[in-house]
Amino acid sequence: MNGICLRTKTTLLLLVLLVVTAGDLRAGPPFQTDDPEPIEFRHYEVYLFGTTDGTPVETDPVAPAFEANWGAAPNLHLHIILPFGAILPSNNPRYAPAGIGTKAYGFEDIELGAKYRFIKETKHRPEIGTFTMFEIPTGSYAKGLGVGRVWYKLPVWAQKSWGHWTTYGGAGYQIVPQTGYRNFTYGGWLLQRDIGKKLTLGAEVYSHGAEGIATAQTKSATMIDIGGYYYIRNPGLQILFAYGHTAFGQTENYAYLGLYHTWGSDKGKGLNGFLAHHL
Repeated sequence: MNGICLRTKTTLLLLVLLVVTAGDLRAGPPFQTDDPEPIEFRHYEVYLFGTTDGTPVETDPVAPAFEANWGAAPNLHLHIILPFGAILPSNNPRYAPAGIGTKAYGFEDIELGAKYRFIKETKHRPEIGTFTMFEIPTGSYAKGLGVGRVWYKLPVWAQKSWGHWTTYGGAGYQIVPQTGYRNFTYGGWLLQRDIGKKLTLGAEVYSHGAEGIATAQTKSATMIDIGGYYYIRNPGLQILFAYGHTAFGQTENYAYLGLYHTWGSDKGKGLNGFLAHHL
């Protein structure tokens, strides 16, 4: 009885840690390039992660952050990110009026999204889909932790796999209707390979336009990022990691570290199914 209670407490503690800090993971995080593949119908996945993206103008770390995805229908999953983060302006007069201000930490804009795959992969055809996102103005605009208005990401992604290899990428347009921000294009392409049963490694080229003087990315940049996934338990529990730096354009550094977990069943048991599987 005590052993069962201990296992129950351990499982609940893991759930709490996942909530307050951050199937087979094939694409998307920890990379900046995304993919068109939604999670399976009636499956769930959560990420507990931290990330940072900075230029000489400003550094914007995010941690802890929590991401959850739900396979709401065949070829469709719904998405949310709840982030805490900081803004660390350089206050270097060389970049004024950008990068001027005080440091701040707090809750940032919530990200909501829907990934929909409208073409499935075949032997000779890639899968294609979109991952539309809506950024809800929950962060403080006065402190620089939020945009102050709803803003959008409108991408199209494609993916093809063969053997131990997977490649995916695409492009999108970000719409930010706020003073100090700009609409801009972004896109990237990635190639990754499974290495044994415990590790997947990949590298991407990712590019974005100038994002506005209210951001760290005041100029365009093209980056090269490397990273991957280490499987603690395949496919259910993984560590994600990535680091990238500018190859062309404004100097920029990107890093991601996270913990990923997935569960689900065709019967759609949800959290009860998760607890039954782990207890």
